[in-house]
Amino acid sequence: MFVDNVKIYVKAGNGGNGCISFHREKYVAKGGPDGGDGGNGGNIVLKIEPSDNTLLRYKYKRKFIADNGKDGMNGKFHGARGQDLILQVPLGTVVKDAESGKIIIDMSDPENDTFVLAKGGKGGWGNRHFATPTRQVPRFAKCGITGEEREVILELKMIADVGLVGLPNVGKSSILSIISEAKPKIANYHFTTLSPNIGVVRISEGNGFTVADIPGLIEGASEGAGLGHDFLRHVDRCRMILHVVDISCFEGRNPIEDIELINNELAKYSEDLSTRPQIIIANKCDSLDEELFSKSDFEAYVKNNGWDLIYVSAITGENIDKLVRTAADKLKELPPVIKYEADYVPEEYSQESVRETIIKNINGTYYIEGDWLYKVMGSINFDDRESLMYFQRVLKNSGVIQMLEEKGCQDGDTVNIYDFEFDFVS
Repeated sequence: MFVDNVKIYVKAGNGGNGCISFHREKYVAKGGPDGGDGGNGGNIVLKIEPSDNTLLRYKYKRKFIADNGKDGMNGKFHGARGQDLILQVPLGTVVKDAESGKIIIDMSDPENDTFVLAKGGKGGWGNRHFATPTRQVPRFAKCGITGEEREVILELKMIADVGLVGLPNVGKSSILSIISEAKPKIANYHFTTLSPNIGVVRISEGNGFTVADIPGLIEGASEGAGLGHDFLRHVDRCRMILHVVDISCFEGRNPIEDIELINNELAKYSEDLSTRPQIIIANKCDSLDEELFSKSDFEAYVKNNGWDLIYVSAITGENIDKLVRTAADKLKELPPVIKYEADYVPEEYSQESVRETIIKNINGTYYIEGDWLYKVMGSINFDDRESLMYFQRVLKNSGVIQMLEEKGCQDGDTVNIYDFEFDFVS
């Protein structure tokens, strides 16, 4: 079964909680705090599986949750890290945010075959981190951060240099089977091909190109008729289109009208597709009937549109070699296969969540609390200067600095955000 579009829910593991513990040993009366940190939660990781060509593994299971990190232990022992959950996807899978429809990542680069889709939460600090000269017996620790969760759409857009398009039963699969190593199902009836097939055309040692046979294109395909609505996405990446048309007129069709019909559907689906280079493959030339088919009118039509024209016969093999050579020469002049750029930008915080921020002045110290801020804190490395500068920008851009000033906070006052203390500077 071919599946190329699914929606799944993923959740990374939560970070383990920090431990509250004090060292206890014979003859050591006050050993001090020794609570270990919680382990980080496991990530949700996407990995390209080159042998896959379908998203079938996600058809029935749609929910994926990574392991949580283990809690910290006494004796300064850290909790174990949660194991990453690896989800395998075919090459060419585009990952979109389910809510906005924007692209998160295009898994089309075999060299960069992994992507962290959801990050595990950081483990909480044990109480040993909170010991100070004035607070030698801290009886609290930090909870682990919740792992990221999201709904995403996995959409497979096959990676092929050339797309074979045309009406059903014009000979696309037959041509693919001749020029490549693909073995598609071939029969003399409409909709024989029920899923895209990809073949590799080998020209010489180390040279060649890939061809995708796109099934089910009929009138209304771009609006969901036939199989075209499901499979038009697989033409998106193609650098060039081989437009196969039946010129035998066996079923009483007009080849020119057939070309216009398919091109109209491609344009409706994507304006960019209508400008993609095309070679018209006039198939079944061995069965040409001069009374039904005007060769001069057809050639004039193709020439006026600036397309190349090759007469072929998938039965006799006529001009198949010319087809391969012409396609290979044209591909040398064209840009590489399309890769989609990410346009999804995750929101660090919403205005609604910022409005729920609580600020309290207790004995001259300003305490700040908020769920959104707690999550941001979990991503900050307080030993790293750049990370701290980023944290300062978040406080300023979110309006927390302004809120502190409105509460009367002045330069030099102490601010406490989940036990991280610093002197306020406006």
